[in-house]
Amino acid sequence: MVVIRLARGGAKGAPFYNIVVADSRNRRDGRYIERLGFYNPVGKEGGENVRIAAERLKHWVSKGAQMSDTVAQLAKKLAPAA
Repeated sequence: MVVIRLARGGAKGAPFYNIVVADSRNRRDGRYIERLGFYNPVGKEGGENVRIAAERLKHWVSKGAQMSDTVAQLAKKLAPAA
């Protein structure tokens, strides 16, 4: 199954996440098919802390990819702004 999920990066205490499309059998931070954006939970106020390529997200969902709960929440927050 193909999933759209967060892959963690960054330093200890300063997380940074890439929003990726991956096979569900791969590890969280392992191999992925495509990078769709990023999420920075500790970013500066007023800065760009979330970016998602909406067209590619729609493409993968139409192909049957399942979004994780967190990615679905982030996409929902950005939908009214886009």
